[in-house]
Amino acid sequence: MEPADRETVTGLPPGIAAAREELTPMLSQYADLCAAHEDALVLFQVGDFYEAFCEAAETVARVCEVTLTERSDSTGDYPMAGIPIDNAAPYLESLLDAGYRVALGDQVEDAEQASGLVDRAVTEVITPGTVVEDDLLESGTTNYVAAVAADGNDDSAGTTVGLAAVDVSTGECLVTAGDADAVAGELDRIAPAELIAGPDAPAFEPSDAERGWTTHDYDAGVFDRRTATERLEPYLPAPERRFDADAELRAAGAVLAYAEYTQGDDGPLSYVTRVRRYDPRDRLRLDAAAQRSLELFENRGLGASDTLFDVLDETSCALGRRCLERWLRRPLVDADAIRSRHDAVGELADRSLAREGIADALATAYDLERLVSRVSRGRADARDLRSLHRTLAVVPDLKATLAGAEGERAGGEDGDDLPRTDHLRDLRDRLDELTEVRELIDDALATDPPQEITEGGVIRGGFDGDLDALRATEREGREWVADLEASERERTGIDSLSVGHNQVHGYYIEVTDANLDRVPDDYRRRQTLKNSERYVTPELKEREEEIVGAAERADALEYELFVDVRERVAAETERIQALADALAELDALASLAAVAVERDYVRPDLRDDSDAGVEIEGGRHPVVERTEDAFVPNDADLPRGSVAVITGPNMSGKSTYMRSVALAAVLAQTGSFVPAQAAALPVFDRVFTRVGASDDIAGGQSTFMREMSELTEILHDADADSLVLLDEVGRGTATTDGRAIARAAAEFLHDELGATALFATHYHGLTALAEERERVFNLHFTATREDGDVTFLHRVVPGASSSSYGVEVAELAGVPGPVVDRARDLVAAEEADRARGASGDGRGDAADAAEPSGESGPAADADDRDGDSGDREGDPDARDGDASLREFLAEEASADGAEFEPDSDSPTAEQSPERNRSTPATDADPGAPGGASPDLAAALRDLDLARMTPIEALNALHDLQSRLDDDG
Repeated sequence: MEPADRETVTGLPPGIAAAREELTPMLSQYADLCAAHEDALVLFQVGDFYEAFCEAAETVARVCEVTLTERSDSTGDYPMAGIPIDNAAPYLESLLDAGYRVALGDQVEDAEQASGLVDRAVTEVITPGTVVEDDLLESGTTNYVAAVAADGNDDSAGTTVGLAAVDVSTGECLVTAGDADAVAGELDRIAPAELIAGPDAPAFEPSDAERGWTTHDYDAGVFDRRTATERLEPYLPAPERRFDADAELRAAGAVLAYAEYTQGDDGPLSYVTRVRRYDPRDRLRLDAAAQRSLELFENRGLGASDTLFDVLDETSCALGRRCLERWLRRPLVDADAIRSRHDAVGELADRSLAREGIADALATAYDLERLVSRVSRGRADARDLRSLHRTLAVVPDLKATLAGAEGERAGGEDGDDLPRTDHLRDLRDRLDELTEVRELIDDALATDPPQEITEGGVIRGGFDGDLDALRATEREGREWVADLEASERERTGIDSLSVGHNQVHGYYIEVTDANLDRVPDDYRRRQTLKNSERYVTPELKEREEEIVGAAERADALEYELFVDVRERVAAETERIQALADALAELDALASLAAVAVERDYVRPDLRDDSDAGVEIEGGRHPVVERTEDAFVPNDADLPRGSVAVITGPNMSGKSTYMRSVALAAVLAQTGSFVPAQAAALPVFDRVFTRVGASDDIAGGQSTFMREMSELTEILHDADADSLVLLDEVGRGTATTDGRAIARAAAEFLHDELGATALFATHYHGLTALAEERERVFNLHFTATREDGDVTFLHRVVPGASSSSYGVEVAELAGVPGPVVDRARDLVAAEEADRARGASGDGRGDAADAAEPSGESGPAADADDRDGDSGDREGDPDARDGDASLREFLAEEASADGAEFEPDSDSPTAEQSPERNRSTPATDADPGAPGGASPDLAAALRDLDLARMTPIEALNALHDLQSRLDDDG
């Protein structure tokens, strides 16, 4: 049988719909639930299983790998498949992974007490973004469902988009607004599992389709302003005054409506007490490209678990892990707040006993946020409340530890009370012991209660007098029954007589057939078996009624008492959530302190003045140093607004160096110390990266197109307070275009944006910018060559590199020997042509495509085995403005076989005679291959590059290149 189509298994299956009028009462009930939940696959409780029928059953059987059976009744045969309720989690996870929403149709009344058909209702709709079961959630993570709404402005450029996200498992709710690009960045940062789109909202696609969210439409009515306002009123007083944009209010109301729907439509979620509006500009912005290239949370290389978060995560509990992840996704930009975290981390780093005591105490703490959400929804059992009690019990110990009561001298080194920092003192004050809640749970609940809360054994003896009396009656009755067997044996003389009990017939006295003649007259026959008879006496019947009645009343009373205790605990939800926040922050700070001590990190000197740059001594990459046996530290001295052009061989460490600088900034603004001997850092507002090669074939983007898209975002959004990392810009296209793009981008960063930038490149001609731009300087990574062997020193020094050592890297990578040897021959031939061209032998085409090579140092900057033209003879001060770029474009034309004669008025024309020569072919036939037409040369001379934007210059270059190709 072919797999069922998705539309046939969500909502009412066609096989059920076709027989709707003939269905049995139970299947009719199933059909009603399916019709009410058109977007979900309904699982219907039948006894101890969740069942699906017809096409839905086929899907459940296929996805969950369970047996497809059949239900037959007077109306027909219906395919059926089920999963066990007590082990439903793995099957539900499979359905979620397959993209289905699952509606659980539970029995909502006791089957034994139902007079007819057991009443059922959908108690929960499980979706990727609204999962609340611990078995389906990873500990210490967030799981958001988000909603977006737009303000309806027809002008897309002026449209405000509202974004709201809620973690249904913890009650956290975040709201913000911005233009479409800003909201797209926030979605990538929040990384919701599910996105609800308003009818007027733009489309948002995740930057990573494999790990992105699922988008679907929900009831458009929940995005109505009036409806959203009414939905928000139980959560916020006067909600219309709490948001800056109408789109924010509508998105917040919609996402909470969806959250309520998935939790059974039982009304407001009382544990959602933290609806927080925020401005993305209040945090260091790290878009998806930056998070990916800096490997903050994901490493797609061989070491998939080697990420910055893995390095920092020494947390002891789920609360701290979730907090640390939030901090790393949204680092601070407020200098005072950053220093406050640094103060706390520094104190915990100094106080090893306190740090270890905090870790030990929090290792026994449960996830308070998820616990209290279950308590508030009325879904917590007695074991959940006991877990809450055990977590509250560590709070007094934590306060004592922070106050220095465990071996640390009270008063500290300076005689001040511990903690010494304001941050930790505030945290200590926020550690609410919730004594009354802890005592209530301890007094009311058994130490080790059963998981089932309706069958007794939950309430501790002595908590309620009526319950104690019922339990005493039950206990005394059972003791009387236990003694009955011995007394009846003695009375009747039947040694084999026994007293027993079952659920159907209750208590009985069993006598074998051989002894029936000795049965007393007061025995009343209850059941006949093959070889025996079962009896009951009037007294036993009376005692049974007492026992059963007392037990049932006691179980019912226990349940009532438990529910009352749970509601009293739920009334303190906000206090418990505030305590959870404090515990989470304390755990995260202790984790950062532990990492600082164990890995020898240093506190950065944070500078918030406008001209502060990056100064790092002995900086290290926090992830690489953990995975490598040895790591070479490097210094970084980047004045504010400077552009460092970094050259050097492949594998020498350029990308690692750039990332280490960016990660130092991210760590510092997260509140962490940094891996260095010393560091002074500014406060950046954004970190941009264009590092590494990747594509998006599914989205229709090549590697180069993706690179250009990311470069576009950087050049549009970066400013003087941004840190920019660019690695090998322009390498994915033709050499001429790529070099032009790289140079134009570097100039734009320097001239227009004023951003602090690290620009790694193999286009050695870009090093000339250091002579033309005030805030551009060169760095390169060193290597040595001895007897043909190259050693990468991984050390950065001032100046430009002499070679990229591409052939040597290919050999190290294992490229076959014949390929390496042939490559060396080609390089040698090109260098020979270059040398002959430099001596004026007339072989201009090959010579103009390359530059003389050197061994090391700045004098060798001209070398570029990729064909870069970097000859910088003459007065460097004359190479500025459009003349400099015109010369650069002329070099590119030369590299592709054309000749270019600069304007005779240009000082470069006089100072660089090598660039004015013409080959005989060009003099004889301007249109011959290898020569450029006079019209093309004139067009090059007429370029007014000083008045062009970088993009206009690139377009002009592309047009000239096309003309050159046509002439060729």
